[in-house]
Amino acid sequence: MVEKRNPLMVLILIIITFGIYALVWMVKTKNEMNELGANIPTAWFIIIPILNIYWFWKYCEGFAIATQKMEAIILFLIYLIFSPAAVWIVQAGLNEKAQ
Repeated sequence: MVEKRNPLMVLILIIITFGIYALVWMVKTKNEMNELGANIPTAWFIIIPILNIYWFWKYCEGFAIATQKMEAIILFLIYLIFSPAAVWIVQAGLNEKAQ
């Protein structure tokens, strides 16, 4: 079941916790997207150099599959260039699925 979260609050919590909440949030959203039909691998890949790039790509692909909103490559580039915008996009897209 997809949990509805406020995207602004997600960003504030990421800043307050110096990024630790970002890891928690990514694991939660990964599980939610997998429930919606995505195939995102284990979140342990986030902390392994080089594999984390692969994991982020699969995460973006999973978002594209789960929400049918955006191409994976566009979201991946947004994550690389300005990740707060990508966090907002992902959470807003998942909030639409929560309704």
